[in-house]
Amino acid sequence: MDKIKVLLLYGGESPEHEVSVRSARNVYGALDDAKYDVSLCYIDKTGRFWLMSSLDGSHIGRPQLAPEPGQRQFLLVPDGSVLRPDVIFPVLHGQNGEDGTVQGLFELLHIPYVGPSVLGAALTMDKDATKRLAMQAGLSVAPWRVWDTHEPKPSYTSLTSELGSVLFVKPSRAGSSVGVSKVTNASEFERALKEAARYDTKVLVEQAIVGREIEVGMLGNTTPSASLPGEVIPGAEFYDYNDKYSTASTAQLQVPADLDEALVRRLQHDATTLYRATGGQGMARVDFLVTPDEICYVNEVNGIPGFTSISLYPRAFHASGMNYSTLVDKLIEYALEKST
Repeated sequence: MDKIKVLLLYGGESPEHEVSVRSARNVYGALDDAKYDVSLCYIDKTGRFWLMSSLDGSHIGRPQLAPEPGQRQFLLVPDGSVLRPDVIFPVLHGQNGEDGTVQGLFELLHIPYVGPSVLGAALTMDKDATKRLAMQAGLSVAPWRVWDTHEPKPSYTSLTSELGSVLFVKPSRAGSSVGVSKVTNASEFERALKEAARYDTKVLVEQAIVGREIEVGMLGNTTPSASLPGEVIPGAEFYDYNDKYSTASTAQLQVPADLDEALVRRLQHDATTLYRATGGQGMARVDFLVTPDEICYVNEVNGIPGFTSISLYPRAFHASGMNYSTLVDKLIEYALEKST
């Protein structure tokens, strides 16, 4: 039986570049050499695609990959040979990675790919759009307002009177808590708006919800399955970028989360409902804030969740009875299923 030719994409232009590289190492390690012929494509911080011989190598002197729309292949520059993968596995986070842009490229290439569709990726990358779809689906979300940065800045006083004294300010279209701030006064609010606006022209101001951070993994296409929930126990005031990825982080993951069976079923149901509402395909991680009275607030959806050694998504499926290699096999299987 011929091996499946997989093109693993990693790196990218977003601030989550290094996270992507770390995730790719784990995905690459889980790809069975007996089943897959894996090629590596590093996307540098300027957006250029490079064919790599290893995850540790420099792209200097390597051939560039130039996509050829409609031809199911990439042209290698400058030598003129071609690469024809059976499936693309994008391990990319943030803008120009999980926001529908590269997914559109894959569609133009006519090559199957792992993860969300163009529309699903674009919707779940936009926290404002996700919240609106969640509300339409009957799910709870934290009250919020949107600031478009070409408009006058919102008033801290008016927002706190509406949303409460503690606010979260975040870019609408960024991940890994990049640009997210917790604010409790007007001066912090001004700094937070400026920080969020570095990453997006659309900024969310949310009411702070006091609750446990619970995450559910999703896997599949038309009949998806939900993992057992896991809990993030932040080591900082909230689960920010450093708390997620710094070697000095004291954050903890509890997988599976210590929840009663009825709440587990409700979270899995809500995660599945939102996955379908946002056009989920392949995979996603749905994040909740669960209050002491067990209101489950949707926080966000990650269309390409992390695969680092500390990421909850693969751990949640491992706790659900699926090891890392089997999870990767399933993701490729679902990608190929979409193309038939």
